[in-house]
Amino acid sequence: MLDTEAVDTRPTKIMYVAEATAHGGRNGYVTSQDGHIDLKVAMPPALGGDGTGTNPEQLFAAGYSSCFHNALVLVGRREGYDLTGSTVSAKVGIGPNAQRGYGLAVALSVSLPVLDQDIASKLVDAAHQVCPYSNATRGNIDVTIVLG
Repeated sequence: MLDTEAVDTRPTKIMYVAEATAHGGRNGYVTSQDGHIDLKVAMPPALGGDGTGTNPEQLFAAGYSSCFHNALVLVGRREGYDLTGSTVSAKVGIGPNAQRGYGLAVALSVSLPVLDQDIASKLVDAAHQVCPYSNATRGNIDVTIVLG
C-alpha cells in the first residue's frame, strides 16, 4: 500500500540563517547581510531583458547544485565512497503556470565518474532525501535528476 502521509522535512533546530535583500526586483541588485553578495540583477533576454546581470534562476541553480553536491558527498562519505571528481549541475527553468503566475522546473545533472551506475544511483537517491533544496521543492517543483 502506498504511504500517502507527508514526511515532515522542517528543521528541528535552526543552525544558520542567511540574509539577502533585493533592491529593484529583477532589474536592480541583490546584497547579502555579510557583504559577500553584491550583484546586479537583470532580466534574461529570453524574458525580455538585456541580460546584463545575474538573475534569480541562476542564483537558485547555483544554490541547488552546490547544496545537492554537498548532500551527495555527505551520503557518499557515510557509505565509504570517495566522490572526488564528482559534479552537480543545475538548470532552472521558469514559465507561466495554470494559476496565472509563474513556476519553476529543475534539472540536475550528476556526474560520479569513479562509481558504477548502481552505486551512483543509490547515492543520488539518498542525497535527494538529505538535500534541503530537494526537501523544500518536493511536491511543488518538478525536479529531474540525470546521472551521467
